[in-house]
Amino acid sequence: MSKRLEGKRALITQCGAYMGPKSVEMFREEGAEVIAEPAVITSAEQAREIVAAAGEVDILIANFAADASSGTAVHQIDDSTWREKFAVMVDPLHWMVQAVTPQMTARKKGKIVVFGSATPLRGMRHVAAYSAARGAQVGYVRAVGAELAAHNINVNLIAQNFIESEDYYPKSVTETDRFQAYLRQNIPARRLGRAEEDVALAIFLAGDESDFFCGQIIPFAGGWAT
Repeated sequence: MSKRLEGKRALITQCGAYMGPKSVEMFREEGAEVIAEPAVITSAEQAREIVAAAGEVDILIANFAADASSGTAVHQIDDSTWREKFAVMVDPLHWMVQAVTPQMTARKKGKIVVFGSATPLRGMRHVAAYSAARGAQVGYVRAVGAELAAHNINVNLIAQNFIESEDYYPKSVTETDRFQAYLRQNIPARRLGRAEEDVALAIFLAGDESDFFCGQIIPFAGGWAT
């Protein structure tokens, strides 16, 4: 039986953080040749160099993360914190898409999957900077997804929250009685999502079965956002 991503080459950004490690593991299990890029991307030139070094890219997994800790009122957000969210999650997304789409357009085939967040889909207090940057990703994917669909390039975003991740939900937090009570009261699924469940969705969006998904924002948060 052939594997779902056999013969595909997948470039995964920030491979050591957020959904990167599990994506590298599971994409390889599904037969993809994985180019695991560990760098934090800070310029368009760097993005172009990464894509050039990768060669032919069938799948771009745009995996970008930033601190989402709450507790800062909007009037207390300093300029550096505000800009940092966009610099880490929005700018590199645009640069990587810019760098990879010419070759995908030339081949009339490509998949771009963004690991985003459900926070723009439901109001949360004290995460204005983070939610704004994640919301910018949502708007970007909707626009670029509509633009590139005519070239047979599928761009979609997984709007996730409450997924197992040491970056966002370390065990020091999730194993407390207070957090478990929060899950039971606020998450219809009454648990955290597993990283492998999240990446399984990314694999579907990266494969040939999802060719009619264009510019979709797919909530993946156990019912917290629908």
